[in-house]
Amino acid sequence: MAEKVDQINMEPLDTSETDKWVGKPLGGGQLKEPITLTDIRRWAQGMQNPNPLYYDEKYAAESAVGEILAPQSFTVNCTVGHGAVPAIQGYIPGTHMLFGGDEWWFYGPRIRPGDKIRSDRMLFDYRVTHTKFAGPTMFSRGDTTYINQRGEVIAKGRSTSIRYRAENARAMDSFAAQRKAPQWTIEDLDNIEAQKFAYYKTFQNHMIRYFEEVKEGEELPVRPIGPHTIQTFSSEWRAYIFTVWGAEEADDLPNSTLEAGWLPEMSRDMEKARIDPTYGDGLYYGPSRGHVHEKYAQLIGVPRGYGYGATMGAWVLDYLSNWGGELGFVVHCNARYIGPAFVGDATFMTGRVTKKEANPRGKNGIVTVDFEMKNQDGMLMAKGPAEIRLPSK
Repeated sequence: MAEKVDQINMEPLDTSETDKWVGKPLGGGQLKEPITLTDIRRWAQGMQNPNPLYYDEKYAAESAVGEILAPQSFTVNCTVGHGAVPAIQGYIPGTHMLFGGDEWWFYGPRIRPGDKIRSDRMLFDYRVTHTKFAGPTMFSRGDTTYINQRGEVIAKGRSTSIRYRAENARAMDSFAAQRKAPQWTIEDLDNIEAQKFAYYKTFQNHMIRYFEEVKEGEELPVRPIGPHTIQTFSSEWRAYIFTVWGAEEADDLPNSTLEAGWLPEMSRDMEKARIDPTYGDGLYYGPSRGHVHEKYAQLIGVPRGYGYGATMGAWVLDYLSNWGGELGFVVHCNARYIGPAFVGDATFMTGRVTKKEANPRGKNGIVTVDFEMKNQDGMLMAKGPAEIRLPSK
């Protein structure tokens, strides 16, 4: 392997085109129609989050909020290209990208059916460093601000894009140990299903979690997800509204995401898409096809199909929100992604309360939760801190 790595062209990435986009308002697609109840239900289903608050109108009517609201994770579904668009600017030939993390700030307004959401975008910053995955690698951060029809700012998401030369990643082969998917027995699968069902029971019956009842050092319940399949990854992708043909329209501002230097095999063909939308779809044809096609995954240096970084972020937010109960509210979350969710793997989320801070006015308090996401072998996939506001008694 050492000889192979030494032969890789390790010239620094030319970031001069990216420099032109930093700090400037960016365009892209906007959703055409208001959010529907079905959009919210489809999201909960696609994210494998059976919290009845998000799909059962009778249950929601009896809840502390009295109606179906979108989960906080749904916010990433209210833009086109989730958080990736502002983080992929400037032409760098032969490159691909993976998600490196999502940081969220939530400001209070909740998303309801009937809301019309628009997004403002900006490339925040970037840095280039050397990684064991692909040599010279760009970590670029892009901001998406979500605004409803009343002009209220719902949230800001800051996504990290890992941009790298695909040929370097193939040669360095850092995921060599992940080439083969694990083999699950029927007993194994039944055990995971039992763990999932036990987790789902933790957020039933209109649970309210009060600040005073939480203790530092308290462990959150384990959330299992998976084992992941091509079908589950496809269902996740189709839960994003912008993946539906005709659901988006371009605004008037420029952006260079489609001309970022993608490999020909991973590029959209917007001319052909005028006749057959699959050519602009991303999943069937374009940069997302590696998630569900092993051949294209290997082309970009990943051994097999893998999940979406934006969805990993949604798993985190759902995990925190489910624990927080009907009146809990995630105010901030900073998730760093270390490795993808591969086809065949299972994901296990854990969390621990590390800090409590009461509101001097006594109406609520903030708890800090450190969370981790690992696969069945204990390999770290994601981690970070989050702050959750809980009501006081």
